[in-house]
Amino acid sequence: MHSGLVNPIDFSREGRQADHLAIPYSIDPSPYYQIRIPILRLKNGEGPSLLLMAGNHGDEYEGELQLGRLMRRLRAEEIRGAVTILPMANLPAVMAAKRCSPFDGGNLNRAFPGDSMGTPTARLAHFLEHELFPRHDVVLDLHSGGTSMAHLPCTLIERQADAARFERSVSLMRAMGASHAFIADNGPTAPTSLGGAGRAGTVGLSGEFGGGGTVTPESMAFTAAAIDRLFIALGIVERPILSRAPLPEPGPLQLLSLSRHSQGIYANRRGWYEPAVALGSTVSAGDIAGWYHDLERLEQPEEKLRFAESGIVISHRLHCDSQAGDCLIQVAEPISS
Repeated sequence: MHSGLVNPIDFSREGRQADHLAIPYSIDPSPYYQIRIPILRLKNGEGPSLLLMAGNHGDEYEGELQLGRLMRRLRAEEIRGAVTILPMANLPAVMAAKRCSPFDGGNLNRAFPGDSMGTPTARLAHFLEHELFPRHDVVLDLHSGGTSMAHLPCTLIERQADAARFERSVSLMRAMGASHAFIADNGPTAPTSLGGAGRAGTVGLSGEFGGGGTVTPESMAFTAAAIDRLFIALGIVERPILSRAPLPEPGPLQLLSLSRHSQGIYANRRGWYEPAVALGSTVSAGDIAGWYHDLERLEQPEEKLRFAESGIVISHRLHCDSQAGDCLIQVAEPISS
């Protein structure tokens, strides 16, 4: 077999199944090579079904590490319903410590709905949207800012035309316990995992759980608590699996909207970026967002960058050295629903 994707999991089978999805991909040193993506399936009777995935982008580690830990800890007899775990969905990108796959350049979170006969990334996206997502009530895709961005910890959903599903998404997002969450407006044809989940008729949840291509005690604890809260809210388990401390009651949630190009500041030439404000800061249009230096023309003063819109700072570039087109900083608009 030279195309498609091989799935060894029997989704009707009770108990524990640990195996690999296999994507055939002929390469120079190995003509019958397979990209082997770890997958765990746990099923215990009737009940809710949850798919947890990370490594959609390879350099976003909180989800990858916590889902790997969850695979080792969780037992079928401890759950009610079904859980499927993909800790390294875009495996080649994870192993290369890159956002995109080194095999085909594929950005999995821009590849949906995919193509069953396309590149490995396209084949995986097609399998996820058409085969895996529809088998689950809820999909949680864990992200972070990756190597180049610092990101305000938050959860995320897509706005849905289906009112009942959107209400359910908001309810579960609140249950995950973040202090900030935002609602994306990418439309029904969005090429993201949440777009795919929506088209598959399931509730799609995501979030940014850290950033900088690293992990911290705070980002790992935030990720663990969000996963545990979701498990408990769905009724799959009765107590936390990952969190090392008791889960406090969730505080108030500030909903945010990120839907306009003007909410970001983008580099228009080579330069060196110096941010002026921290993540989570509330800013007004006209406030200084940072300074842009030109180390190739030291006689030129640094350029003041100002926000075009008011809001809450949700991300900024970590790499000082920047190129034309790089996003330097973003603000999101506080909303009520």
